[in-house]
Amino acid sequence: MSRIAVMGSGAWGTALAISLARRGGHRIALWSYAKDVAAAMRERRENTQFLPGFEIPRSVAVFEDAGETLEGAEIVVSVTPSQFVRPSYENFVPHLHDGHLLVSATKGIEDDTCLRMTQVIGEVLAMRGKRLPCGVLSGPSFAQEVAAGAPTAITIASTDADLATRVQREFSSSSLRLYTNDDVVGVELGGSIKNVIAIAAGIVSGLGLGFNSNAALITRGIAEMTRLAVACGGRRETLAGLSGVGDLVLTCTGSLSRNRTVGMGLGQGRKLDEILTGLEGRVAEGVRTTSAALGLARRHVVEMPIAEQMEAILMHGKSPEKAIEELMMRPGRDE
Repeated sequence: MSRIAVMGSGAWGTALAISLARRGGHRIALWSYAKDVAAAMRERRENTQFLPGFEIPRSVAVFEDAGETLEGAEIVVSVTPSQFVRPSYENFVPHLHDGHLLVSATKGIEDDTCLRMTQVIGEVLAMRGKRLPCGVLSGPSFAQEVAAGAPTAITIASTDADLATRVQREFSSSSLRLYTNDDVVGVELGGSIKNVIAIAAGIVSGLGLGFNSNAALITRGIAEMTRLAVACGGRRETLAGLSGVGDLVLTCTGSLSRNRTVGMGLGQGRKLDEILTGLEGRVAEGVRTTSAALGLARRHVVEMPIAEQMEAILMHGKSPEKAIEELMMRPGRDE
């Protein structure tokens, strides 16, 4: 039996806690930053704000105090939005110690620094003189389907083989299958950049451009993701796996995708602020990741034309029609 702390009570964090509890054999603690959300989950055994309709088993203890959540934990899974990873770990770090295995389940790139989430975590730990093994959990996994027990396959990546093997063993169940990988860079960037491409795929659907356009967009999106990941030290084959192509196809085509939903709204002529308000507190990571991904691309001299057009739409109000036209009119080249 493992003692597992899930740090973050959004849809994905709650779904992971439910999946781990369903598997059985673990002591699960779920942390919520918001006291009212934690109290409601304890009382109703349901996350009505972020994952309504799914019962949280009694075996999942819900806390709003980070220290209390982490007490006695062996595996710590962080599931906070990317912009909150740094301040969250600054809060967690006094309660972290040798023996903790850290797993990042956040898909995104930090603003300004352009750091991946495991890099952010490592930097915060280093500032306190700590160094702990860390992995990343990623792959095609809508929270609602994981909570419902639909068969799902994801990746646990770490340069620490023991961490990856243990998480694979402790998290795998009849409904959740984990594959190990040591390419942390490729897995993290695949999980992050696919959200940017999903916004573009949503725009294509919102404009009513059809299946040909969507297939082309997804395919060229794979190429864009792969170029950046390889330039940053990732492996090409990783982007052909679950955390690359798998997650991209899911997020670009699934109706549960928040990033695709944002893109569809933009393609239909709605304003970004209005669309984000309609998400009711849920996060579409691709909106923030777009500029950070381009910052990383500039550092490594990598061309990302889809991401560039998404930034122009999201940050500068460019019309989606004009962005698509410019992508189509780019100079011809070999594939």
